[in-house]
Amino acid sequence: MAGSRVAHATLKGPSVVKEIAIAITLGVAAGSVWKMYHWNLQRKTKEFYDMYDKGAISVVAAEE
Repeated sequence: MAGSRVAHATLKGPSVVKEIAIAITLGVAAGSVWKMYHWNLQRKTKEFYDMYDKGAISVVAAEE
């Protein structure tokens, strides 16, 4: 028993190319999500002002 060895995984240093590729992928994914959110918000704002200009909606509460 004293002479038996256990195989351990050898640890390597960080792979710079792999880390750069992961960072670029995550950056593009996060940027795409943010851009889609921003475009959707712009579309909603444009639709609101188009309806407001046409008189379809009002920002003043109707009195009863």
